[in-house]
Amino acid sequence: MKKLFMLAVVLWMTLALTAFSQEIYQWVDDKGTVHFADDPTLVPEKYRDQVQKRRVPKESPPAPAPVPQAEKMKPESQSSSVQRDRFGRGEEWWREKMMEWEDKLKNARTNYEKTHQAWKAKEKELEDSKFKPNSLKRRLGAEIKELEEQAKTWEKEVKEATHMVQKVLPSQAEEDRADPNWLKPKEKVETPPGPGTSPDAVIRK
Repeated sequence: MKKLFMLAVVLWMTLALTAFSQEIYQWVDDKGTVHFADDPTLVPEKYRDQVQKRRVPKESPPAPAPVPQAEKMKPESQSSSVQRDRFGRGEEWWREKMMEWEDKLKNARTNYEKTHQAWKAKEKELEDSKFKPNSLKRRLGAEIKELEEQAKTWEKEVKEATHMVQKVLPSQAEEDRADPNWLKPKEKVETPPGPGTSPDAVIRK
């Protein structure tokens, strides 16, 4: 009987760890940068043979804070007004998560555009160097190749961040029963223009 009880405990713990964990895929690119993704399709094909699959625990719901005496005396409709997902995470957690990936996307796009412009400028410079020394042409060719590789790297990061913002996070929010509006930017209240200010001069944010 004791052995059966111990077996049941071990089985229960195994199921609990599986239920509260998720798989993360890790790989290192040619430049030594470590990347993580929760979707195997995001791993570039050339790195799939070296990808490492890890199982990490999902975030556990935070321990409930002690409720002040005044809060206990509030009507039920007021005390339960703060909405949470099924893990106890609120609007602030989800907004921070979305902002983190939106910042990554913005940074990747900016770097891609700068690198792409520099790449095209070097190609133009190489075209205009027909009658210049071959050493200069070789140097320009090497710089063009390096910029091209950098542009491809930033392009992949743009795709990864876009996928997280448009697909992964909304799907995760739906699965965790979070309000989808938490992933949308808050509306900004515009300040009305002062006296004598033309409507065209007001910058809408």
